[in-house]
Amino acid sequence: MPPQESDVGPFVVKDCALVAIATGLTAQNLRELRDHLLAVPLSSVYYHFWGGRLRPVFEDPQYNNDFAIWCHYTVHDDILAERLAVIDPKDFPDSEDLRQEVVDIIDQRIDEIVRPTWVSHDRQFNFIRSQIVVFDARIRIDKPVDLVEAVPNMSLSSIFYHFIDARRRTPGAIDDFRTWLSGFGDAYEATCGALAGVDPYFVTLVELRAQLGELFQLFLGGESA
Repeated sequence: MPPQESDVGPFVVKDCALVAIATGLTAQNLRELRDHLLAVPLSSVYYHFWGGRLRPVFEDPQYNNDFAIWCHYTVHDDILAERLAVIDPKDFPDSEDLRQEVVDIIDQRIDEIVRPTWVSHDRQFNFIRSQIVVFDARIRIDKPVDLVEAVPNMSLSSIFYHFIDARRRTPGAIDDFRTWLSGFGDAYEATCGALAGVDPYFVTLVELRAQLGELFQLFLGGESA
């Protein structure tokens, strides 16, 4: 007998903030960038790939991580910037593998150029590590169908926490929506399959929230009829 909604319990909506903490490591050229990247904690790798989603700054649609942005706007190495920009962190099992991919790409570029570019102290790359602070948004979603109206009204930081950060903190790299829906057995297998196909990296949080809202409307909207 499939689980009843009362057995599963409500979806507890959380909000979050990604706190930026200086590591004290900076880079003025590609060799220093590579060397320090090998030494920083993995939370720094995470921050420089995902932290921009929660920063109140202009989101560059072409360069989605801080390494690519620095190489393009500061080092003026568009070849390296483009190679770094196409990295999709969700393709890597963990942040250590992601770190190694970035290091390998930088190493390859160092071998290709005759003399590395140095930048001034005020334009150096500052390695930042992150710490996530989680808040209770005081919102409870009792039934899966309620996601249809709830998700489009969630804060962007709630979308980040439940769909992006969840993949970092869960063993199976599964977002919180799938984790909750899977508690109902196979009833929402198709919805979970669709959620698994959503790539959150190459879109803004606004676009991601809209995609999720459309997905829940498509798969769950009929339940409210």
